[in-house]
Amino acid sequence: MVEAVLIDLFSLPANLQNNIRGSLCNTLETIEKCSSIRAPFVYVMCCQRQRSERKGEQEFSLPALGGFQSLERRLEVVCAPTTAAALYTIKQRLDEKDLSIIKVILPTLRKDSMKLYIDYLFTGVYQFEFEDFQLVSDCERIQISEPQGEGQTLPPQDMRLIRSEIEMHLESLPSLKGELTILRSSLIPDDIFLHGFTTRTGGISYIPTLSSCNLFSSSKRRDPQVVVKENLRRLAKAAGFNPEAFHRVKVDHANAVCIMGKTEPDNYDGIVTDQKGVTLAAPGADCIPVLFADPVRKACGAAHSGWKGTLLGVSMATVNAMVSEYGCNVKDILVVLGPSVGPCCYKLPHESAKEFHRIDPKCVRQFDCASPYIDIRRATRILLERGGVLPENIQDDSITDQNQNITFCTACHPDKFYSHFRDGTNFGTQIGFISIRD
Repeated sequence: MVEAVLIDLFSLPANLQNNIRGSLCNTLETIEKCSSIRAPFVYVMCCQRQRSERKGEQEFSLPALGGFQSLERRLEVVCAPTTAAALYTIKQRLDEKDLSIIKVILPTLRKDSMKLYIDYLFTGVYQFEFEDFQLVSDCERIQISEPQGEGQTLPPQDMRLIRSEIEMHLESLPSLKGELTILRSSLIPDDIFLHGFTTRTGGISYIPTLSSCNLFSSSKRRDPQVVVKENLRRLAKAAGFNPEAFHRVKVDHANAVCIMGKTEPDNYDGIVTDQKGVTLAAPGADCIPVLFADPVRKACGAAHSGWKGTLLGVSMATVNAMVSEYGCNVKDILVVLGPSVGPCCYKLPHESAKEFHRIDPKCVRQFDCASPYIDIRRATRILLERGGVLPENIQDDSITDQNQNITFCTACHPDKFYSHFRDGTNFGTQIGFISIRD
């Protein structure tokens, strides 16, 4: 069932402007008759050309389209200077209405390029089907150009131009929800390491549960990779690291650790390096982003520790990798736990809670309940201390000076952090990151 229709007239030559009204009427009538729902949302995408700057007014290349907005409440004309800008605006309209099934009606010659724009700007959440736009005048078809063969691919240069156009548009967008904010620990020496934990402000992600500095994309969420890349670019600029030398763990909720410079595992929740200028990162949206720093051997690491990874000892596995690979002394390693769901909010089924109770009964509250409250931070600290990490070298929410606390509860602070526990499946993600300064 088609929920929305996109009519792409962006590349329509100026000399065909007077012919478009009849063709649009025919197309809209067909949509009305053939749609399985009475009136799907219809977006007409066309090119905006600035001809006069007097009083800030702009003339559009398709002035005849203006009248259609009053004919159908579900019809919107979207004029923009680039295809990327127009399509991104339409994506926002689709997301506002939670629409996912879209028919695209467009000239045949535009099909390959439009598919590439869609690949960049949309994710697997959306379903697209394509149909040729029939442009007619005086009952005769106007040939805009010779049609391309089905399955033909764009030249590499055109692909690069499309990518560049999209990136330039996203870079031009204003930051949402305030300035980009980075939380830093006083435990990690700033003269040796660059590090921090992100919050949700200062990015361009606009979907409420992802807004605004979401730093993870998947086929199950509506934020595409290009938006996440732009958020990362802004973070890198603010923090001072190179986004092209950025390595995020490939989350598996287990305890595998990647050693930078060696064969990369398919999945891993910890990563370590002694290379300067390489930024390591671990995501978190309730799970703990954990950072590791050895100022003596000048090595660092990052780990993603959810409840499963905590039980499997991913943090201590990351410490052990630093010891074995770089000759670190476990007593020199500093460990900082970032924003994560706190024991005030986090519950697990009783069977899983038993595992935390075995680590220490203080890791579980209301143990006799069906879903006890769990303190994965305390469990992480206990396992690290048992592995030889000094208590004073671990920073978490037990810190004495709360002005220095950065291990906030993600579920309790919707204005600052994303939370899977709080927001459901379409949640955003913050990260902890660290690198060795050049």
